[in-house]
Amino acid sequence: MTSPISGRYLSFAEREEIGLLSAEGVGVREIARRIGRSASTVSRELKRNAATRSGRLDYRASVAQWKAELFARRPKPAKLATNPRLHRYVQERLEGQVHDAKGRKVAGPSQAAFIGRNKPERSDRKWVNGWSPEQIANRLKVDFPDDETMRISHEAIYQALYIQGRGALKRELVTYLRTGRALRVPRARAQAKVWAHVSEDVMISERPAEAQDRAVPGHWEAI
Repeated sequence: MTSPISGRYLSFAEREEIGLLSAEGVGVREIARRIGRSASTVSRELKRNAATRSGRLDYRASVAQWKAELFARRPKPAKLATNPRLHRYVQERLEGQVHDAKGRKVAGPSQAAFIGRNKPERSDRKWVNGWSPEQIANRLKVDFPDDETMRISHEAIYQALYIQGRGALKRELVTYLRTGRALRVPRARAQAKVWAHVSEDVMISERPAEAQDRAVPGHWEAI
């Protein structure tokens, strides 16, 4: 007997074995026992992918695999587009306008005050009150520990914001994100070190002795 294979979907090897055993007249329950799958899985596979040949149903593993791969490539509906409750939860927290069951406002995660000097207006940005997609994704597991329908990754939230049609979140909600950008920056660019005009290894405090005592012409700074 073949040991059970972990995984939700049938593999091509399993489909080949189903096809061979079915052609030999082996019953559904016996096929399921041999490949370590449930009888309902085997029965559904045979009914879904069998084709009529010479007046009888004939199952071909290659055709079944092709159909399965084709179906897997089809775009699937976004969670936020099919789950109004999840959609409302995410949108409220992006806006920072969260209320409990009695309509009372719930405070979101506190954000550190912006202390930059060259752009002080950033302290008034909308994201001061809004939750980040990462915070929302993590909080769902706390608020709904036993409800798997209330789950979404932070990446799916970003896609719903930046790719119209992937969840239908309001486009203006991007202004509530930390960056406030209308377009996402590729990770490689976001993590790249900012180029500086003066590198650390040429700081004046670390200049050599001959420059320090001004013994060589050219090392005399203007006074």
